[in-house]
Amino acid sequence: MNGKRYFVMRKIYALTSGLLAAVLLSSCGKTPDIESEGDSGSMEDTELTLWTFPIGNWGNPTAVASMLTDFHKAYPDIHVSVEYLNYDNGDERINQAAADGSMPDLVLEGPERLVANWGEKGWMVDLSDLWESDTADEIYDNIRDACHYGNGEYYAFPICMSAHCMAINYDMFKEAGALQYIDEETHTWTTEDFIEAVHTLNTYTDAQEKNISAGIVYCKNQSGDQGTRALVNNLYGGSFTDAEHTFYTVDSEENRKALQLLYDLEGVTFEPSLSSGDAINLFCKKETAMCFCWNVSLEVQQTINNPDLDFEVFPIAFPTSEDTPELQGGIWGFGIFDNGSEERITAAKTFIRYMTENDVPYTRAVRASSYWPVRDMGNIYENDMLMTEYSIFMPYMGDYYQITPEWSEARTAWWQLLSKIGDGTDIPVAVKDFPSPE
Repeated sequence: MNGKRYFVMRKIYALTSGLLAAVLLSSCGKTPDIESEGDSGSMEDTELTLWTFPIGNWGNPTAVASMLTDFHKAYPDIHVSVEYLNYDNGDERINQAAADGSMPDLVLEGPERLVANWGEKGWMVDLSDLWESDTADEIYDNIRDACHYGNGEYYAFPICMSAHCMAINYDMFKEAGALQYIDEETHTWTTEDFIEAVHTLNTYTDAQEKNISAGIVYCKNQSGDQGTRALVNNLYGGSFTDAEHTFYTVDSEENRKALQLLYDLEGVTFEPSLSSGDAINLFCKKETAMCFCWNVSLEVQQTINNPDLDFEVFPIAFPTSEDTPELQGGIWGFGIFDNGSEERITAAKTFIRYMTENDVPYTRAVRASSYWPVRDMGNIYENDMLMTEYSIFMPYMGDYYQITPEWSEARTAWWQLLSKIGDGTDIPVAVKDFPSPE
């Protein structure tokens, strides 16, 4: 469909599916323990803590409480309290908890933290026994590979996955005459298309005397850094690591060429003072024509948070010089911190098995994330227009390299590199000293 393809229906969908989250978006802190009728208060009861990053409605206290109520009905002797983290302070919160000996039992995040950060530091419990089940055998191989460390131990058990993309202001592209440069059926475009679209947008905004940028390379911190990495790697077929995930390949001819293109392209700016959240807000305010940090969950959230959003958001893969784009994948699941209590570790594994092995609670857990299952469950979003549209990106998922050693240092080095370029450092100089494991 052309024009405002599904604009009104998409708004209704996002508002309906996220109405509860809208009321509680600002909520933080802890929910009370979930109790069930007839709880005996036995001395054998086990208290668990779960810390969760805002992965769809897993950041919504009411939605999580509902899932925990059902879990407690099945396991009345296990009580779970929850703390809700965000990506601005979540890492600091975990590090502080590790320093003072107050780490949670369970945490919901991705392998880049569970495996390549906290697992690498020796903080996590080996979950290999969970991977011996028949259900685990059904998990896609590329997801399985991302969940274990180099020593063979599994520090993550996944529940959902997604492919991050970017987004354009469809209305602005149409008014500027830039829609000719995108493939609306496949949601893809080439590097040359991208260049021509930026030129066309600049001509349009200049003629309209509007202070609108074509796109922003945000580089204040590591939030949303998967967007800028995928943008740079796709433009000329570069990569971020070697195929075996042993070292970083940022300083390559392809990546240098891509960074130079972005720096030289009038209408695309490097902004050391802006985070991905800032760039998203500017996109939603129509102050930039495209956003390099996007996914289906963000569309739902932004529709809720920006009730005056009055343009059609068109999700699209990153421009590429290759046959097909390689999108940065996202995987999210549970890990268990080693607090030295076998009783709590056993209870935490029971929680993970409940949420991932039984189809009904597992489907509910995945749908709460607004992403997709890590094993074949059929279409759990049947008749869901928005999720169906975004599912087009799943075949474009590229290599999941976020488990490369010293990943946390590499993420920091990446946004610092972009920031240096934004401040005027020559690109060959900026990329030369990018760190890599020896």
